[in-house]
Amino acid sequence: MKIKCIAVDDEPLALELVSKFIEQTSFLELSATFDNGIEALGFLNKNEIQLLFLDIQMPDLSGMELARILDGKQGDNKPKIIFTTAYNQFAIEGYKVDALDYLLKPFSYEEFLKSATKAYQFYEAKSKETSNNQGQQFSEYIFLKVEYQLVKIMLKDIKFVEAYKDYIKVHLVDRTSPLLSLTSLKSMEEMLPSDRFMRVHRSFIIGLDHIDSVVRNTVHIGNTVITVSENYKDGFLEFLNKWIA
Repeated sequence: MKIKCIAVDDEPLALELVSKFIEQTSFLELSATFDNGIEALGFLNKNEIQLLFLDIQMPDLSGMELARILDGKQGDNKPKIIFTTAYNQFAIEGYKVDALDYLLKPFSYEEFLKSATKAYQFYEAKSKETSNNQGQQFSEYIFLKVEYQLVKIMLKDIKFVEAYKDYIKVHLVDRTSPLLSLTSLKSMEEMLPSDRFMRVHRSFIIGLDHIDSVVRNTVHIGNTVITVSENYKDGFLEFLNKWIA
């Protein structure tokens, strides 16, 4: 599997180094390089790219501003981002725009490869999930950012997902405390197969296999009672009618 990527950095030496690292990594394919965010955005609007190695501090359109624009896009074609910067104060802000990782300059090839491998694992998991939905037998899992690592989570173990400020809480089978991840419920919803998970509230996604009972407009999963809000009631009733049948 080859991951199509671009590198964006206004410093020529830094751009050259990242390009060199990409070219010597077997599972990465360098599609283009840019020294500013505006040209990079124009290229991304016309081409399908899976991964950005993106500097943060750039004139006109910063890397963080570009990331926010891309974060607002819908669908599966939104590229993942690995930030490359000399300033560590942007780390938390980077995770808020769902960045895959954060490389602090100057970084070695070993550090670069570790970050690139996270991207490979993400797209490998996504590919297997797609194949599974097409009827092939694969272990079903996703990778979730928990603190500064990617944690492998089996889909069958996810009871429900709860929004919590800028984070989400993923409640799992056989685990007393949920996993806490700095990402959005919207991003999590896009990762989960719609035939097994359903958004029933602005703050909750439920695992349909884990529903114990339904009472009026509430779903009971173990000891947790989740209200089905008005905006999601029609979709849930459609599922419920099939379930009763």
